[in-house]
Amino acid sequence: MASRLRLKDRIVSPIMEFIHDSRSVGIVLICVTTISLIVSNTQWGDVYVAFWQRELTMPMPEIHLPHSILHIINDALMALFFLLVGLEIKRELLVGELNSLKKSLLPVIGAAGGMVVPALIYTIWCGNTDYSSGWGIPMATDIAFSLGILSLLGNRVSISVKIFLMALAIIDDLGGILTIALFYAGNLQWNYLLYAGIIMAVLTSMNLLKVKRYYLYFALGMLLWYCVYNSGVHATIAGVLLAFTIPLHKIEELEHSLHDPVNFIILPLFALANTAIILPADFSSIYSSVVHHGITMGLVVGKPLGIYLFSMTAVRLKIANLPTGMKRPQLLGMGLIAGIGFTMSIFMATLAFDDEETQLIAKVAIIGASSLAGIAGYIFLSMQKTKTV
Repeated sequence: MASRLRLKDRIVSPIMEFIHDSRSVGIVLICVTTISLIVSNTQWGDVYVAFWQRELTMPMPEIHLPHSILHIINDALMALFFLLVGLEIKRELLVGELNSLKKSLLPVIGAAGGMVVPALIYTIWCGNTDYSSGWGIPMATDIAFSLGILSLLGNRVSISVKIFLMALAIIDDLGGILTIALFYAGNLQWNYLLYAGIIMAVLTSMNLLKVKRYYLYFALGMLLWYCVYNSGVHATIAGVLLAFTIPLHKIEELEHSLHDPVNFIILPLFALANTAIILPADFSSIYSSVVHHGITMGLVVGKPLGIYLFSMTAVRLKIANLPTGMKRPQLLGMGLIAGIGFTMSIFMATLAFDDEETQLIAKVAIIGASSLAGIAGYIFLSMQKTKTV
């Protein structure tokens, strides 16, 4: 028995250490993305891609639920990812790094630059084409990937840089969520929007009345998801709306409960399903596409340029100050790493473009640009001489 327990400890302990390592989520996403791309382009590629796109037989089709494995992941499971993001946003706004105007102003301004400039750069490339709807794709920053890359640098970057990046990425996600809600909605069904509004009013009232039966929040949250899903607004917005009604004192506990399943099950599934793409033998059509140019330039150039210029303008105008321990080169390097779009960018690509060919071009561009941004940011920051704890 003792030998079995020791064997179990030798197996379980390293797994738990890996899960609690800040770099683990980024490593897992890199691995599953690589695996997915490799399998997609082997002799089993057609079967693999068809698996994710397989239409499921729904027992009650009149209820209108997601009808394929890909849609279940993108529309239903990803709502839990957005619930976790929403909880992080609410906590930071109330008690975290964004809980005062002075604390939040610089990351808000930096995030605004990191969204506006990439969108403008994309629009310069694609604004007068049939692909203009993709302007939201390079606006995104992937929290897991970007923080994972930053954590690899250890004490070569100050803790203030990591906090600033997290705050900026959270605001960036909020901007992405608003972009999805306002600009990537389908044909709106006002009756379902009315139902969703009523449910939100009930959830908000429960919060104000300090209702402690938390299963009621989730029961109503499922109804909220269903109404939003059928309203034409993307269903994942329901996760954020639900998060904003969760009582503050339960947020940390709920974040802890969601962290592992979201980061080690849902996000890897999302990466596997959405990078199940059969690459063409000739990449010239992809690399010559204005969509590829717009996304790549938006993420690799627009992100760091927007974050740096907007942030430094705010500092020069004495609107805000750089965080303690952060130097200008670190701000620029952090901006490079913020060009890792991946999860949110791929998600927006599936909303912006209907045809699979354009989605393929966008996904290849996102993966390539995110890789380039991450490598460039890591190298740039590793060359900085300042070492802080």
